[in-house]
Amino acid sequence: MSKYTQALQAVRRHMPLEAAADDLRPLVHYATLAASSHNTQPWRFRCERRRIVIRPDLARRCPVVDPDDHHLYVSLGCAAENLRQAARAAGWVCQVDFDPASSEMRVELEPAPAERSALFEAIPRRQCTRSEYDGRALTTGELDLLARAGTGDGVTVQLLSDRRDRDRVVDYVTQGNRLQFADPAWKSELREWLRFSAAEAIARGDGLYGPVMGYPVAPRWLGSITTRLAMSAKAQNRRDINAIRRSSAIAVFVSESDDPLHWLETGRCYQRLALQATVLGIAHAFINQPVENTPLRGRFAEALGLGGARADLVLRLGRGPAMPASLRRPVDAVIDTPR
Repeated sequence: MSKYTQALQAVRRHMPLEAAADDLRPLVHYATLAASSHNTQPWRFRCERRRIVIRPDLARRCPVVDPDDHHLYVSLGCAAENLRQAARAAGWVCQVDFDPASSEMRVELEPAPAERSALFEAIPRRQCTRSEYDGRALTTGELDLLARAGTGDGVTVQLLSDRRDRDRVVDYVTQGNRLQFADPAWKSELREWLRFSAAEAIARGDGLYGPVMGYPVAPRWLGSITTRLAMSAKAQNRRDINAIRRSSAIAVFVSESDDPLHWLETGRCYQRLALQATVLGIAHAFINQPVENTPLRGRFAEALGLGGARADLVLRLGRGPAMPASLRRPVDAVIDTPR
């Protein structure tokens, strides 16, 4: 067993919840298994009596790809939804409130009968899988379950399974790739979050491990040179066009208002849909290029007929071979001392 596999199994596992009435760190463990942009894990947690506070870690921003912190707040919403699922399994129900003045999410806990849902059980297995899918259609029942999981307060999800819809998404993904790869700052920011070797990935516990992205394992100096030469819009478009056309459906999350409250809700909706997909054996991967450039996002929303709503996230869905999963930092590294 490789050291990376050992580290992965130590992180992506279920934790005993019996002590969660007094020690809330197991709930934080589940929260940290949520998705985040570039696996930056831009969150801090504060455990209080019957309350967990989640706040943004601005030192982990990605100002080039995410200048308005949209993805950062989505990531916090993902963590909050995992926490809610874990809390219910530990015998709590949650009330989640957002304080815009402090940018904090406050998760209030009240005792309730413990209930281990299928979504909770899927938390350690959920991952973004960037492999090529088999193109088999999803059933009406599967699409209905995904749609219900991905709908929230002021947030909806469009599931596009028609070939013409997928081709339309291809057009905007390829436009996004051309815009992003033409920006040296964007490429530099992405390289900062790439972890080219297992040793680097284990030591940092964050970022995008090379094999997760389809890159070979290499020392950082060699990986940096290789990606500088290999990263191009043309190469990425070849991969993305094939991947999208081999997908079973495309999910587009849409929020009725463009503000942090709705971005957080989008994160919670995405996380539920991703967990439901995991339960169903359906893989997913982000293809967010159409929503990461402001003018392009507007044109994409217009093409989808969204009116004044914001297109938040774009995923491809399907069934395909597993890929290596990403690591997480230790729980103690993300918990603040209560004030």
